[in-house]
Amino acid sequence: MDTLKAIEERRSVKSYDPEHQMTQEEIDKLLSYTMLSPTAFNIQHWRFLVVQDPELRQKIREASWNQAQVTDASLLVVLCADLKAWKKDPDRYWRNAPEPVQQALVPMILNYYQDNAEAERDEALRSCGMAAQTMMLVAKEMGYDTCPMDGFDFDKVGELINLPEDYLISMFIVVGKAVRPANERAGQLPLEEVVIYDRFE
Repeated sequence: MDTLKAIEERRSVKSYDPEHQMTQEEIDKLLSYTMLSPTAFNIQHWRFLVVQDPELRQKIREASWNQAQVTDASLLVVLCADLKAWKKDPDRYWRNAPEPVQQALVPMILNYYQDNAEAERDEALRSCGMAAQTMMLVAKEMGYDTCPMDGFDFDKVGELINLPEDYLISMFIVVGKAVRPANERAGQLPLEEVVIYDRFE
């Protein structure tokens, strides 16, 4: 599918065929392409928790105000961020770069994140946001629909998935075969309202 067409046709779908299953090959393809997303310092903070246990998905649905797409979609991905990824063997993030680049960037990572909790959180969430959009566009190209979700009890879901202490949940992405299309776009703002050149007045 053409990229621009995928962007136009990507919608947040709420109703999915609960009988449809994705193959492992499809899941691997979706996640492999998602991992090509840009990320701060190439740290790849994202962790993709794929929930396959039906009982666990039901409990997560209950923690999501009983939204049906949590269990009915073919795939539920809890998109998490490892806040301490920056200090977990950071050499590996630049191992294929020329030596001068490695020598410059690895210390830069450590200097930037050390004692900077705000940067840890902000950069991790930005990276997760870019990965989420990539995932939804790849899914559309593969013939699937998606919905990004933050309508759930973050603390409760964290308990259910045994979220590590230094991780946070960014959002859910559900992926599957729509049984009802999304409604028409409710109201896009005009370009001139959202695009500002040079500076705000």
